[in-house]
Amino acid sequence: MASGSVEAEKTAVGGDFQWYVVHTYSGYEDRVQKNLEQRIRSMDQDGDIVKVVIPKEDEVEVHGGQRRTVTNKILPGYILVQMRMNDHSWTIVRNTPGVTGFVSAENKPVPLREEEYNRIMKQMTSESPKMKVGFKTGQSVRIMDGPFIDFIGAVDDIDQEKGKVKVLLSLFGRETPVELDFLQVEKL
Repeated sequence: MASGSVEAEKTAVGGDFQWYVVHTYSGYEDRVQKNLEQRIRSMDQDGDIVKVVIPKEDEVEVHGGQRRTVTNKILPGYILVQMRMNDHSWTIVRNTPGVTGFVSAENKPVPLREEEYNRIMKQMTSESPKMKVGFKTGQSVRIMDGPFIDFIGAVDDIDQEKGKVKVLLSLFGRETPVELDFLQVEKL
């Protein structure tokens, strides 16, 4: 691969090199990425096809009081390919096992718009993983930790960024909001 300004040109959106969305069989994204990268090397096409990316993001799931980080695909069944579109590069991508086609209009592959590309990249490069919770507003939950252990309340508000949930508890005959960590509650 080239370096310097040519490399900078390759990674930029626009110009000769653009990002295209390629449809794959669902669940085969990793295999298609590996096969396509191998085909690019073996057919000496790294000048026309630059990058193959599976858009993924990390999520923190809370199950049974335990946090675990999982990586999920942002666009299941799709990969992004940065390439210079021509007949030869199109054929290499299109004939890769597991590829069903390009996202296109009237049988012509359509490159991603810059704002679409930037939104996907921003989602992929987020510094802190997104929190995924198993409950929603209005749902009944049991408090598993802290001074209100074994109390049952209703979810009033969920703050995904802070990892906090506001639960309405019936204390002294009236509803009182209590802010808790996701790990301190479980859904009923």
